[in-house]
Amino acid sequence: MDLFSEIENPEREELRALRRELEEQNYKYYVLNAPTMSDREFDEKMHRLQALEAQYPDMFDASSPTQHVGSDSGNTYTNIVVFNNEKPKSKAFEQVKHRYPMLSLANSYSREEIEEWVRKLPAGVEIVCELKYDGLSISLWYEKGVLVKALTRGDGQQGDNVIENIKTIPSVPWRIEREDVPEWFELRGEVLLPWERFEALNREREEQEEPLFANPRNAASGTLKLQDPREVARRGLDAYLYYMLGENLPGTTHYERLETAKAWGFHISDAIKVCHSVDEVMAYIAYWDTERKNLPVATDGIVLKVNNLAQQEELGYTAKTPRWAIAYKFPAEKQLTLLREITYQVGRTGVVTPVANLEPVQLSGTMVQRATLHNEDFIRQLDIRPGDRVWVEKGGEIIPKIVGRADRNDEMSATASLNDGMMYSFPTTCPECGTPLVRVEGEAAWRCPNEAGCPPQLKGKIEHFVSRKAMNIDGLGAETIDLLYQKGLLHNIADIYDLKLEDIAAQERLGEKSAQNILDGIEASKQVPWARVLFALGIRMVGETTAKKIARRYNTIDSLQWATTEQLCGIEDVGPQIADNIVAYFSDMGNMEILDRLRRAGLQMEGEAAPEPTSDALAGQTIVISGTFSQHSRDEYKALIEANGGKNAGSISKKTSFVLAGENMGPEKRKKAESLGIPLVSEEEFLERITL
Repeated sequence: MDLFSEIENPEREELRALRRELEEQNYKYYVLNAPTMSDREFDEKMHRLQALEAQYPDMFDASSPTQHVGSDSGNTYTNIVVFNNEKPKSKAFEQVKHRYPMLSLANSYSREEIEEWVRKLPAGVEIVCELKYDGLSISLWYEKGVLVKALTRGDGQQGDNVIENIKTIPSVPWRIEREDVPEWFELRGEVLLPWERFEALNREREEQEEPLFANPRNAASGTLKLQDPREVARRGLDAYLYYMLGENLPGTTHYERLETAKAWGFHISDAIKVCHSVDEVMAYIAYWDTERKNLPVATDGIVLKVNNLAQQEELGYTAKTPRWAIAYKFPAEKQLTLLREITYQVGRTGVVTPVANLEPVQLSGTMVQRATLHNEDFIRQLDIRPGDRVWVEKGGEIIPKIVGRADRNDEMSATASLNDGMMYSFPTTCPECGTPLVRVEGEAAWRCPNEAGCPPQLKGKIEHFVSRKAMNIDGLGAETIDLLYQKGLLHNIADIYDLKLEDIAAQERLGEKSAQNILDGIEASKQVPWARVLFALGIRMVGETTAKKIARRYNTIDSLQWATTEQLCGIEDVGPQIADNIVAYFSDMGNMEILDRLRRAGLQMEGEAAPEPTSDALAGQTIVISGTFSQHSRDEYKALIEANGGKNAGSISKKTSFVLAGENMGPEKRKKAESLGIPLVSEEEFLERITL
């Protein structure tokens, strides 16, 4: 075949396109924790890619998604094009090679395929059926009974050591004091966020208008890669373990080893069953397809494993999966229902979110009547209009979502004639205050710019200000704030400190005792530290963690007020957008008047001063850090730069003095540094510079 015909072959082009698409989806799933494709669609595309690669063996590529498992390390995806400034939020954890490759499982969505897999096994083989927990894979290493490493799956060959975060999980023992524990062993399992904790976390994020986690798996993965173990502990992760590895281990079967692990104090599911026939396997699947909805954690299928360990070894492995195990994935639950109307919610930052109001439909044990439509682009992409019948899916998701619509010519679409010739039109003015909406270039959301006069924004800012992580003023809930707003007593956050006992006590459902409790909370809030005050101000995109980092750099509101965009970008996790938002906030005279009133009310507008430099070895130099390091963490290097008179910057520019370059430096940063002639300094050379 000549070159021209190869280029023109549509199946070869499809093969290349599938490789790119699946690699990008792996990146979004494992690294960003923000998948945009369902598991089933991913698996279908993977099977299509496998078929094409078998058809065109001359196009074999060892880096194809069919030849390796997805990786939770961002460094694996050097060729991925990252859209919308998406990037993993985790720090550079230590990379450790797995003693045993950590493979994925072959998936099936068909009970018939599972029956066929079971029937192909040797006669008399016992099969262990387990629930497939929807979390983040983890490998726990124990030496002499002590937990020494906790590795994520990574790329299957090596993973991130997240031991400090794993130690915050109560169900993972740090030490096992038993005589029958081997010298070294490994336990594998899933790190999970229970439904109750997941819902609480999403409520917190919703209050702060942060993006919600789509499901507990994404939340658990994001949590395990956080930099602060205290925040990991607060979120309440759990871990279910399901496989033991090592030398000279007790037992000759998988089930016996799990029972041993349970006796040692590990969290092993009680839902494990040894099956001896296809009928028993099918009965297990049928039972848990319904009963799993009553579990405290998310599951998305059943895992079948050959019980006898010697038989497992005999059956062996493929490049990606063991032949002695398979996963059955529960089909996502979805229903067709009527989209009655689209309404619009305005958040505290002015974002206008379309909401689908549905004919009530039962999904996963709950009645669903509303689902988010995200933004105008999403609605136009699916071409959804009021009167359509739409597919609503829950599956492993706690948040209902619309995934498509019925054909308007379908018999089920009784209201199709209502939509003939109609096109969806997003509102051009705010549904609450009538102000013309604006859409920032590069963003999907329409926004109401009337921050000082739009009721939902005003009340939302006050609700955020008094919330637990901000000023923590008890008694001022959403209903009370709405009541005081309607009575003209609250228009902005500074009005809180002008409230009087008689004004509060005179309101419906509020008496003198409730009023006094509110005033006590207001008084106590005057002792809230500067970092939390900064977070409470509600500056767009300045979350709790970012506020702490800004407050460490600028220990007074006066110094922060005059900071430039470039200076702010030198703070970790502060990019140009956040910096611009801060500068814009302090440029608004209305905000400055409110801040003046808060200062006069006695709020903490300053914190501890940043330590003075201990040397001038880096005086006048602006340094960018990129890559991973062996001798110090990135945060420690940033502290060393400041301690030696230097300045940290988040991005490379002509003003950059040099880049402190570690392993796996980002290719884009390397390219930009080379184009600008910015020198790259190794870890060792940097340490020599500051110790001379």
